[in-house]
Amino acid sequence: MRVAFVSEVFLPAVDGVVTRLTHTLEELAAAGDQVLVVAPAGGPPGYAGAAVVAMPALPMPLYPDGVGYPEKRISLPVPRLSRALDGFRPDVIHAINPMLLAAGGVRYARRRGIPLVASYHANIPSYARCYGLGRLEGAGWRYVRWLHNLADVNLATSHATLAMLRERRIERLALWPYGIEPMLREPRAVEPAWRSRLSGGRPERPLLLYVGRLAKEKDVTQLLGAVRDRDDVALAIVGDGPLRSELETAFAGTPTVFHGILRGEDLAAAYATADVFVFPSRSETLGLVMLEAHTAGLPVVAADSAASRELVRDGIDGLRYDPDTRGSLAAAIARIVADPALAEAMSARAREAVATASWRGATAVLREHYAAVIGQATRSPAPVVALPVRAGPAATGPRSGSAVSAQTQSEPDGGRAGEREPGGAPPFRTGVRQ
Repeated sequence: MRVAFVSEVFLPAVDGVVTRLTHTLEELAAAGDQVLVVAPAGGPPGYAGAAVVAMPALPMPLYPDGVGYPEKRISLPVPRLSRALDGFRPDVIHAINPMLLAAGGVRYARRRGIPLVASYHANIPSYARCYGLGRLEGAGWRYVRWLHNLADVNLATSHATLAMLRERRIERLALWPYGIEPMLREPRAVEPAWRSRLSGGRPERPLLLYVGRLAKEKDVTQLLGAVRDRDDVALAIVGDGPLRSELETAFAGTPTVFHGILRGEDLAAAYATADVFVFPSRSETLGLVMLEAHTAGLPVVAADSAASRELVRDGIDGLRYDPDTRGSLAAAIARIVADPALAEAMSARAREAVATASWRGATAVLREHYAAVIGQATRSPAPVVALPVRAGPAATGPRSGSAVSAQTQSEPDGGRAGEREPGGAPPFRTGVRQ
C-alpha cells in the first residue's frame, strides 16, 4: 500500500501521538508499504524509510513548552501539501488529529476521491477550558465533528474515546489499539544509583513516579496531596513543559525531584526503579504512560476518568482515586505502600494486562482499516463543505461504501476487569524486575 500521513505533529515533538506514529512507520516499513509523512518543519527528512515533507511552521503561543521540549509548531495547509500528495499518489490518506495542516489532508482526499482515514488523539476542544478559552469549546467540537465526518473511517485509540466520540456524533468509528515499547518488557536490575537519583537521596522510601508533560491539562498539582507534609515517600517527576518553574515552586519543601525529559534506556530505568506510578490527568484519550508503567510492573494510581477506568482495574493492577475528594490520592498511595503483598499482586497483574500488546499487532489492525477503505473506494469525490454554524443531525450510520461502522466495534470485553492470578514480582525495587 501507498500510505500518506498528514499530521499536525511529528518529530522532534515528544508526546503520545509521535510515539504512536513513529512505531507505526517502523511497522509499515517492515510490512513493505510505501509511506509519506507531511508534517510541520523541524524534524528529520525521513524516518523508517518514509520520506518526510516539511511544511512551513509557526510557533504555537497558546501551547508553549518548557526548555526541555522542542518548541510546539503548527502548519497551515499551503499548496506544498497538495504538490507532495500529487507526487506521491497515495492509495489512502491518514489525517492525524485533523485541525489545521491535517484538515488540508482531509480536503485533498475528498476533492480527489482518495480513501480517507482520520484518527483522534487529543481532546483539543476541551483543552480550551484550561487556557481560558472555554467559550470556544462548542465551536471546536462542531469543527472536529465536521472534519471527521468527512472520513471513511475514524479511529479512536481507546474504547473510552470511541464512546465519547460516538456521543459527539462522530460517525464510522473504529478502534486503533495500542502497542508497547519492547524495551520496557526487558528484565532490569534495580540500580542503587538510579534509586538514589530519582528519590533525591531517599532510596529507602517508596518511590512514586510521574511521567508526562507539565501543563495545565495534566493536573500535576494534584500530586501535592501525595507528598505534602510526608516523610515516608519520595516523588520523581519526569517530563517538562510550560508549568515546570511554577510546579517546582509549588513542590518546594516536599520530597519531590524534577528530572526533566528522560528517553530510551534512562526512561526504562526510571520505570524499573519506581514502586508506584501516579497519574492525575483526566483529559487523556488513552494515557500511554499508564500502559508503559504496567509493562514495567508498576501499580498505577490514577485519577478517575474514562481512560483510567479502561486501563486501571481498581484493586487489581492499581487504584483509581476521586480527584475531587481531598485526601483520596494520598489514601490510595498509602494503601499500596503499606501492603507489600498487595503491591506484589498488582505488579504481576499489571504486566499480565498488557502482555499481548505490541505495535506490530496494532499496526496490523491499522492496515486492515486501510485495506477496507481502499477496497470500498467506489464512490464519487465528496464536495468540500463549509464549517457549519450549528451541530448537524445525529449520526445515522455508516456512509455508503465506508469500511467500518461504529456498530461493528465491540465495547470493552472485560478482559481487563476480571481477577487474574498474581505472579511473583517484588513489591518494591530491591531486585530484578522480571
